Amino acid sequence: MTVRAPRSPLPTLAVCVLFAMLAGCSTAAPLPAASSATPTATASPSVFAAGAVADYQLGGAYEPDAAVSVVVRDASEEPLAGAYSICYLNGFQSQPGESWPSELLLRDAAGDPVIDANWPDETLLDIRTAGNRDAIAARFAPLIEGCVSAGFAAVEFDNLDSYARSAGVLEREQAVAMAMLFVQLGHSSGLAVAQKNSAELLGEAASAIGFDFAIVEECDQYSECGDFTDFYGEAVIDIEYTDELRRPFSEVCADAATPRITMLRDRDLTPPGSAEYVFEHC
Repeated sequence: MTVRAPRSPLPTLAVCVLFAMLAGCSTAAPLPAASSATPTATASPSVFAAGAVADYQLGGAYEPDAAVSVVVRDASEEPLAGAYSICYLNGFQSQPGESWPSELLLRDAAGDPVIDANWPDETLLDIRTAGNRDAIAARFAPLIEGCVSAGFAAVEFDNLDSYARSAGVLEREQAVAMAMLFVQLGHSSGLAVAQKNSAELLGEAASAIGFDFAIVEECDQYSECGDFTDFYGEAVIDIEYTDELRRPFSEVCADAATPRITMLRDRDLTPPGSAEYVFEHC
């Protein structure tokens, strides 16, 4: 599980480059094509109802508030009966305790593993080549089928934005190509697929990838809520965290830019009974 950590603003040059790419500037690299080695995508499955109440339960599954009808749980957990359940997979980094072939783990020019600075037990996956991306997708295929068999309706692939934390080893287009494969796998299994964070990929890139909805952490904190709702409408789930709120949660909910499906959670997403547990919703 990776929960977004506080971040610094993108350098000015990086912002300019991202704006240029999203605007279709001739200097931007073309979006990659998906590999022919993966299943052909089917029509996008349905998503949750507009204005639903969601809960984000990556710190452990539990019976949610009675109003909750959408629940995100780790792939190792059972979906909530009767709810629209979303299956969490760490798509772009190794999950603690997993065993990955060394050639699929990213290394820098010195040969050292590229570790997520905020999660030192997670190594970024090496998505730089089509062969590696196909191999990674092949490893995720049975996990996705497990989500389907368990009864999940959708899947969230976390750490789409790993390329931005790779110290320049990974490129945006490689993340887009990997995401395309994940969406194809999800759709071919009947699952809707979420875009996780990564506001810089909204627009042309997200359209090419084929995401069905978005799960975003702290869009109010980072002033990104309107970007996601402009693109996905009401198909956005937002999680704000107690340790990084920039204003009272009541004000977050009252803001017209805030997604209708917004919750307040403790950073570690603990279950009820924990001293840190917090769950509120707009």
